[in-house]
Order: sequence, then C-alpha cells, then structure tokens
Amino acid sequence: MSIEVSGLEKNYGAQKAVDNLSFTLNKGEIVGFLGPNGAGKSTTMKMITGYLAPDAGQAKVCGIDVGLDPIAAKQKIGYLPEANPLYHEMYVREYLDFIAGVHNIQHKKSAIESVIQLTGLTPESTKKIGQLSKGYKQRVGLAAALIHDPEVLVLDEPTSGLDPNQIIEIRNVIKAQGKNKTVLFSSHILQEVTAICDRVIIINKGQMVANDSLANLQSGGKSLEAVFRSLTNQ
Repeated sequence: MSIEVSGLEKNYGAQKAVDNLSFTLNKGEIVGFLGPNGAGKSTTMKMITGYLAPDAGQAKVCGIDVGLDPIAAKQKIGYLPEANPLYHEMYVREYLDFIAGVHNIQHKKSAIESVIQLTGLTPESTKKIGQLSKGYKQRVGLAAALIHDPEVLVLDEPTSGLDPNQIIEIRNVIKAQGKNKTVLFSSHILQEVTAICDRVIIINKGQMVANDSLANLQSGGKSLEAVFRSLTNQ
C-alpha cells in the first residue's frame, strides 16, 4: 500500500480536528478526499506528509512510518499544500532549480524543462513567480511537487484559482500521473472529483463518513453532490 493511515488523531485544544481516521491507498489509485470546511482534510494531509505530528495513530508512505523517518517518507511524496507557499521574488526556473537541489536531482536541467512542459508553464517560465496569475502560481506549486518524480502525490485543492481551460489541462496532468502513482486529491469542486477520481473518501468533523468507489456512491442515479450533502449537512 502506498498510503496507510491508522487511527490518526489530531487535537487543537478542546477541538478534535481528526478523530481516529484510518484508510489505505494503493498504487495507481486517484482518490478524492472530501469534506466541508473544517472537516480535517488539510490537517490529515499535513500528517501524512510529515508536516504535522499526530497526537495518536500513524501514517505510512510506501511502507515508511512518517513519524519515525520523515525524510525518507518525504522523498516518496510530492505535496501541493492548500496555501502553496512560493518564493515570489524568485524566477520560475530559479525556484524549480532550488527545489531540484533540495531533492538532490542528478540531471536538474532536464528535470526542470520536463516539468515546465508537463504543467504548461512554458509561456510564463521566464517571469518572477510574483508576477504570475494565481493559476500559474498553482502550476508552479504542482511542478515543484512533481519535479522529483515521487511515487505518491498529495494535492490539496490543486485546481484552486485556475480558469476552466487550465482546470482541464491540470486535470489531464493529474490523471496521467495517476496511472503509475498514488494520488490523494482534495477539492471542493465536486465536478473535478467526478472527472478525476476512482474512489472517494468523505470526512466530517474529523471522522470518516464514506470510503467507496465513485460508482457505488452514485448508484441509483445519485449525484456526488447529493451524497456529500446527505453525509455532511448536519
């Protein structure tokens, strides 16, 4: 299993943000990770990627316990966080060169050119990141997540700020990556989840309320929106 979450918990004072959450993802799966605002999605993703320590439970990536060996686990992960932290004063290629250096990539130049082409950054690749539109900044974040060819992608709202044409382009990139990687994909755009994902996990108030194939969840002609509302509109 590429991602294995067991009994994961996280508390912020009296608030239980993630409550005994367990699930697994296999190689080649694109799994939608859904929930209303404040459900614990981003917190869970931060614990899986080693940026936040759980209060209980464990997360494993490609068999590596993230808590015990976070560096080895992060080498397997490409992570695009919701906030997408970027150095706005750096040029696109300069930033990707920096990220490639962090990952000790051997052939940095070819890796940078490949990921720029893959994410559709070519027209904007000579600009400073701060000069880019929100959509292109999002592409830079995705390029940084992909540059070291990770086995696992954790994408928190990857199509945020993109126009309809850009959404389709990035959707195709994610679908192509999902053929030989494991992708955990969070989005509030349910149409995107329907177009990209094989399986859907829905959490509410830190607890899992659904973990099933898209086909099963939509059986009987139900829309994903209707299923989501019935499970989370409390």
